[in-house]
Amino acid sequence: MMSGIDDPQATQAGLAQAETPVVEPVRGPAPAVTVAPAKTGIVSLGLEWWPVVAFVASAAMLATAHAFETFGKLYPCPLCLRQREVFWVAGTVAVIAIAARYSPWALRARRPFDLLLGAVFLYGAGLAAYHAGVELKWWPGPTTCSGGATAAASDLVAMLKGDTIKPPACDKAAWIFLGISMAGWNALISLGLATTALAAGFRKTETVR
Repeated sequence: MMSGIDDPQATQAGLAQAETPVVEPVRGPAPAVTVAPAKTGIVSLGLEWWPVVAFVASAAMLATAHAFETFGKLYPCPLCLRQREVFWVAGTVAVIAIAARYSPWALRARRPFDLLLGAVFLYGAGLAAYHAGVELKWWPGPTTCSGGATAAASDLVAMLKGDTIKPPACDKAAWIFLGISMAGWNALISLGLATTALAAGFRKTETVR
């Protein structure tokens, strides 16, 4: 009989429980969700509000053309009028695109309208480049551009009398700046607008990272 001595197995089990450390979960700050900082540069703002930029650019090009006609007496030829129609179409599409941004389909309509404006401006760039080539005698112009006389407001009386007034010829540059005609500048500007429209249409929207 062994008095005062505990069971060895019970003693070892108790020591094992006493020696086992209690692991406390490490609690730290919750991982923060970072949001990509909004880009506020001029280029980024221009792409974000591209329909507004397209409308302002179209209105400015039309105003410039009418100013040359009104104050500079540079009356448009048939190809010049065709180029003006492009900006009228672009301005109309831009207004619809701006209105669509406040509709329930704003996210879905953004890219189609941006790309549609790109297609309109790209067509305008091609038309203006074709006109510039006609002025440089690289290729012949359409038969409707075989005019030669200058159509003025005073010719309205002659037109009412039945006389035929020929519009300015398309193959003669009426105004040149830095060696580039109005059609050439229109081609460069329209190409820049088309490129901007494609960049706006395919840009990535800001997402939560």
